[in-house]
Amino acid sequence: MTKAKRQMQEDMKLIDLVIELLDARIPLSSRNPDIDSIAGSKSRLVLLNKADMADGAVTEQWEAYFKNQGLHVCVINSKNPADVKKINAEVQKACAAKIERDKRRGIKNRPVRAMVVGIPNVGKSTFINTYARKAAAKTGNKPGVTKGKQWIRLSGSLELLDTPGILWPKFEDQSVGLKLALIGSIKDEIMNIEELSMELIKMLDERYPGLLKEYYGLETIDYDKYPGKPEVAELEAVALVRGALMKGSEIDYLKAANIILENFRNAKLGKISLESPADYEAADN
Repeated sequence: MTKAKRQMQEDMKLIDLVIELLDARIPLSSRNPDIDSIAGSKSRLVLLNKADMADGAVTEQWEAYFKNQGLHVCVINSKNPADVKKINAEVQKACAAKIERDKRRGIKNRPVRAMVVGIPNVGKSTFINTYARKAAAKTGNKPGVTKGKQWIRLSGSLELLDTPGILWPKFEDQSVGLKLALIGSIKDEIMNIEELSMELIKMLDERYPGLLKEYYGLETIDYDKYPGKPEVAELEAVALVRGALMKGSEIDYLKAANIILENFRNAKLGKISLESPADYEAADN
């Protein structure tokens, strides 16, 4: 990671614009805090990606939040060519001063050189492929697929420098790591899936009360069986409804946990955001 950061700092001399992809469901938790210091005074464009999976009203709040910080913002689904196409205008706005300087110096039509940054599994490769309309960057649904550095030359107006997704070495806030695990930026293999699923249940109950009951048709939930642990009762209820049982009709908690996680990650539970600007305002006060 130290080597990658050093390489990004070196590459920063070559570029005009930093394009930062965030997951619209957890924009601040999916930011690498090192990017601000690495980018310095470079022009910035924030892309709130996977917006089709996030709560639209909350995403609007995030859009306003980042604009208030002086950043250019686009809300996108990187798989949608129409969404990606609208970024061109925002790139021109973000680099207006640079373009004007070039004109004064007699330099015309020099492409904007942009660095694309983002943590693993935030959708960088998919964004680049859609933008380039070809398989310019290898994609995968597991963190760490992108290796090394590559330039992707598009039209005469933009060149993209892809970089590997970078996670910082330790989380100052445990909830950040939890939310990254929920969206799949941390490998499931190193997580306790049952505990992860129950943390998701707690978040959903707080932000979208009744959602799980409605989606899974949970008519009876035995809360008395698990005093003070409603998430365990709801996980068990989902297991019973979805037939997640082992021999002897014993509850298969792992299978039920995977069902809930998968349904969240593929947006079958609906458009869900796991954090809002108000959460951080409350923490600051």
